[in-house]
Amino acid sequence: MADFFWFSDEQWARIEPLLPTDTRGMPRVDDRRVLSGIVHALKSGGRWGDCPEHVYGPKKTLYNRFRRWAERGVWERIFADLAGMDGVPSRLFIDSSCIKVHRTAGGAKGGPWLMVSASPKAAGTPSSMRSAMKRAVPTSCS
Repeated sequence: MADFFWFSDEQWARIEPLLPTDTRGMPRVDDRRVLSGIVHALKSGGRWGDCPEHVYGPKKTLYNRFRRWAERGVWERIFADLAGMDGVPSRLFIDSSCIKVHRTAGGAKGGPWLMVSASPKAAGTPSSMRSAMKRAVPTSCS
């Protein structure tokens, strides 16, 4: 399982007590296997189809568990509990993306195109239609 995500024994010992136990119906599929698959899917861009079934189980199971727990607020409780454990975390991650683009990426040839919200002509009547004001003949009441 070198290329696959799997929770270590230490990580799982911290996570397992935080999982819901109020399940009904059929016995739940192995939590460690399913949660490892969910993390694998999220690391690969949220593509459930990238999770090998022989490692994590059916992608439908992974997706359903992820969605149901999101609706119930389980993920927020897990993250809050883990973030509050042991005071200050040993690692912090900040993500920032910077992409360099070509000078014409702002629009068409020759560089950035100035975005004009409306031209003065746009406020007037379209040229393809005769204006009601032009058709009206002023009358005088003398």
